[in-house]
Amino acid sequence: MLTGDQYFESLRDGRRIFVNGHSVPDVTAEPLLRGPALAAKLGYDKHYRPGEDVHGPYFFIPQSVEELREIQQQQLHWDFPTISTANGLLMVLTAASRMRAQQPQYAERALAYFEESKRRDIRIVQCITDSKGNRALPPGKQDDPDLYVRIVDRRRDGVVIRGAKLHISSAAVAHDLMVMPTKRMKPGEEDWSIAAAVPVNSPGVRVINASFAPRPDLDPDFYPYSSRHVMTEGLVVFDDVFVPNERVFLAGELEHSATFVHSLGLWERLGSVGSYVRLADTLVGLAQLISEANGLTRIGHIKDKIAEMIIYATLIRAGFEAAMTHATFTPEGWASPDELFTNAAKYHAAAQFSTMVRNLHDIAGGSILTAPSLRDLSNPETSADLRKYMRTMDGVEADYRMRLFHTIRDFTADAYGGWKHVTVIQAGGGLYAQKVVVTNHFDMDTAKALARETAGVTEAGEVLSDLHRFGPHGLAS
Repeated sequence: MLTGDQYFESLRDGRRIFVNGHSVPDVTAEPLLRGPALAAKLGYDKHYRPGEDVHGPYFFIPQSVEELREIQQQQLHWDFPTISTANGLLMVLTAASRMRAQQPQYAERALAYFEESKRRDIRIVQCITDSKGNRALPPGKQDDPDLYVRIVDRRRDGVVIRGAKLHISSAAVAHDLMVMPTKRMKPGEEDWSIAAAVPVNSPGVRVINASFAPRPDLDPDFYPYSSRHVMTEGLVVFDDVFVPNERVFLAGELEHSATFVHSLGLWERLGSVGSYVRLADTLVGLAQLISEANGLTRIGHIKDKIAEMIIYATLIRAGFEAAMTHATFTPEGWASPDELFTNAAKYHAAAQFSTMVRNLHDIAGGSILTAPSLRDLSNPETSADLRKYMRTMDGVEADYRMRLFHTIRDFTADAYGGWKHVTVIQAGGGLYAQKVVVTNHFDMDTAKALARETAGVTEAGEVLSDLHRFGPHGLAS
């Protein structure tokens, strides 16, 4: 296993990183990127154990409902690159299981890659979304064929790929990029059916980053949450990058062009739902705390909004638990979350998130944006004014109430809050993607049978006689 210092050293590997108009020779020293790197470093130190045969809990394949539930609970306390690594490798193994019968060589490569990643203790991020160009046109009809990542050369020892992937969280501070098709490809689109693991420092790879960090020296009093939780998003360019065969998991086989993204969607959405359980509970807690601080706990519409938020949080938790309780198992004995409950819970969490944030803002009031800085409490010229006018009652002093306001703003209404609003919807695919999966896995046959029973008709459209339609008490039997 790597220590945090060894992880930092591993990032100084010649990778080509850019942010805010300049190149970055060392991501561990760049103010806009150091936060995500530091979070991953702390994760390495947290999990580190000496010895040659030890490995982190994130390199784990659950084989029971209990193990699936345990690994998801552990993820709530991991940094993002570690979560991405665990889910990405489970995705690769799920895809390998689904491909084994038709493409056993790729399945074996995937298993070997899992073991190699565990041995090296690396961090992996997923590269899914292509730049796509004109969304009305398929990959082969674009005016630039590179607008979807594609194979441009096939060699005996590997392939050469070209294109770009967008929205890649933590790409700058990871070791490998797991590239996969963004959708199911059709005949004639074989070159765009590529799945492979690419080192970030491969020749031809460039990562152009964006960060929601409002400034390099975040004031922890003004940004109580985002000063400790910063994400970087990368546009990753593959400029004729060579990938050796052992790292290629798909190279033109159309029947499995969507296998990877569907497998990742399953694991990434489950992880998202697990984090949304915590997120929803946090929103409820903030709403309750600020309503207490403002003396509004008995007001009817405040109670009603908090109740609505509690129901939102509870239904997310119910879907999360159901997804694990109803897990399915691969032929290898690996546990996978139920797709219906995973996607339904993800859709509910994303679709209602803005409404829950609106409730929180309505409960808290305008001071979430206008409360002065806590530094003004330390200024002799302004301290007395703030301590007099920002308190509300005994036990609710100005510094406590102001900190709540700043936390709500930082968490839901500032740079981090804006980032979270978008990612809750888009992470793991947008709302439509979850609708599609839910529809495909819903038991429509049972629903139709119940509807026919209610209507008193058979599957062939025949009307049932009263003898068959009604029981002894006049109720449908």
